[in-house]
Amino acid sequence: MKHILPLLAITLLFSCQNTAQVNKKQQAIINAEPVEVPLKNGKAHAYFASGCFWCVEAIYESVKGVDESISGYAGGHTKNPTYESSNTGRTGHAEAVEIIYDPKVVSFKTLVDVYFASQNVTQVNGQGPDRGSQYRSIIFYQNDEQKQIILKKKEDLAKQLNAKIAAEVYPFQKFWVAEDYHQNYEKLHPNHPYIKNVSIPRLNRFKANFPKEFLKENH
Repeated sequence: MKHILPLLAITLLFSCQNTAQVNKKQQAIINAEPVEVPLKNGKAHAYFASGCFWCVEAIYESVKGVDESISGYAGGHTKNPTYESSNTGRTGHAEAVEIIYDPKVVSFKTLVDVYFASQNVTQVNGQGPDRGSQYRSIIFYQNDEQKQIILKKKEDLAKQLNAKIAAEVYPFQKFWVAEDYHQNYEKLHPNHPYIKNVSIPRLNRFKANFPKEFLKENH
């Protein structure tokens, strides 16, 4: 929700049943074979959804070895999703980020650790104040090795917390780049109320608790 909703609207939002993940088209995406993105100039690509992409983009850009973090949409069954269409919850897409990284500097496993360390791992269909299927947590794999890394991390966390881990695990299919005005949003709009009250505190909590050896200095 990157704005404040009246209490009635929030009540309605929680009471509406979300069918984005249970229709046949969406199920076909979940059951598909993963698409593997080849290295380009020695750089690899990874894809994560964890609530507002403004927040997640900034978190990953604080990690050593990450060259770029791009906001977009992934995980749904419609083509050419937009911010407006994904917000309906009917496209199956979630706000996601594409991480372009140097696998010689940072491993996929570490990026998965960043993912789970930067969110409320038990929150279903949202993160913080952002609620709805478009804000749900999804972690995408491109091959079986990545899938096993993700599943092992989920299993370990579930045992550690004695709780169900909310993140869905999807085979990667396609990433749709979001509108230009969403890119680098936290960096370009530091005084936006949502950035000041949600994004920056989330980034700071992550940085305070994640091993410093993996984080860029003065970022």
